Amino acid sequence: MAKVLCDFRFLLLVAAGVFIYIQMRLFATQSEYADRLAAAVEAENHCTSQMRSLIDQISLQQGRIVALEEERKLQDQECGQMKSLVQDLQRKGLQRMIDKEQVPLAAVVIMACNRADYLERTVNSVLKYQRSISSKYPLFVSQDGSHPSVKSKALSYDQLTYMQHLDFEPVQTERPGELIAYYKIARHYKWALDQLFYKHNFSRVIILEDDMEIAPDFFDYFEAASTILDKDRSIMAVSSWNDNGQKQFVHDPYELYRSDFFPGLGWMLPRYTWDELSPKWPKAYWDDWLRLKENHKGRQFIRPEVCRTYNFGEHGSSLGQFFKQYLEPIKLNDVQVDWKSMDLSYLLEDKYTKHFSDIVRKAKPVHGADLVLKAHNIDGDVRIKYEDQSDFENIARQFGIFQEWKDGVPRTAYKGIVVFRYQTPRRIFLVGPESLKLLGIEDA
Repeated sequence: MAKVLCDFRFLLLVAAGVFIYIQMRLFATQSEYADRLAAAVEAENHCTSQMRSLIDQISLQQGRIVALEEERKLQDQECGQMKSLVQDLQRKGLQRMIDKEQVPLAAVVIMACNRADYLERTVNSVLKYQRSISSKYPLFVSQDGSHPSVKSKALSYDQLTYMQHLDFEPVQTERPGELIAYYKIARHYKWALDQLFYKHNFSRVIILEDDMEIAPDFFDYFEAASTILDKDRSIMAVSSWNDNGQKQFVHDPYELYRSDFFPGLGWMLPRYTWDELSPKWPKAYWDDWLRLKENHKGRQFIRPEVCRTYNFGEHGSSLGQFFKQYLEPIKLNDVQVDWKSMDLSYLLEDKYTKHFSDIVRKAKPVHGADLVLKAHNIDGDVRIKYEDQSDFENIARQFGIFQEWKDGVPRTAYKGIVVFRYQTPRRIFLVGPESLKLLGIEDA
């Protein structure tokens, strides 16, 4: 019994030991698991932190990528704009090279003084037709004096070159009561033409005043006429003006004439003529000076039937003289004539006398009183003979044309003959006492 009890106790002791061992192992396992769990939680937290950091970095990178993409797009746009600008500059540079190689046909100069509003109207009229052919016709404004609004107005246009004539030398008139303005104008013209021909080296200059508008075919007309001017030294200049160019006296925009009377008011002068005129240029009244026989020396001027310029200058140096009667009613051509296709060789000296005499010869002679009525009742052209200046002035007064003469030559006349339309396509020829003989026509 005691042995059994002893064995039972031993077994209990063994079982207790086993239990204690199991508990210790279990505790150790739990501790190890707890440590591992803590480590796992810590690792997970670390991983989560790293993930968050990575996500933040990715978000930051994405933001940077978006910003870089926007910057790239902006740079692409700027590059595109820069490329376009470079191409534009290259085109302009090429155009400038072409323009430099393009020999100008003529410089165009607008003579100005103190009328800024008039100058603006004139410049705008010229630019309307000159812009597309500016390399052929470089535009200048030459101002006499220092009127600030005129200078400011001229400098406001980048399509033209500004020149300023400052003349402080006192003016001494030759006769009492003369206007100083005419002396200043003559000085200004000489200075400006010297500048354009000798400093800028142009071969031709078209002279306009600051109170003119031009016709649509103004430049084509001068280009066509320049070929005749170059071939025929008996032509002193080409004008765009007809003194008898009022609406009731013109009809044919294609018709051109030679004239012994200098028309002015929009005219083209070649350098070889200026070489002759410049050294002896007058102190005043330069236009009437050009009408003296001693200066034009038998040379003539080309003029159109229908004016290619219109003078709107009621207020100026001439104080509006003749404006209402002769200038305001002028017909400015509105027909786009294809001058390039026109044969103008009939204007050459060796052909024109025959050309003109053939026209005059066909005109029906009219004599006696009531000349206007008789002319009006005749179909076709009419010629009326005048005996002297007084007789001419009387007949001209009846029709309403210019009566003025200069140095023995009526305005617009060729060999003493003044031609104009009279309210119809018919032409009226006022024929001087020697005109028919000069043309080789038998007097009827």
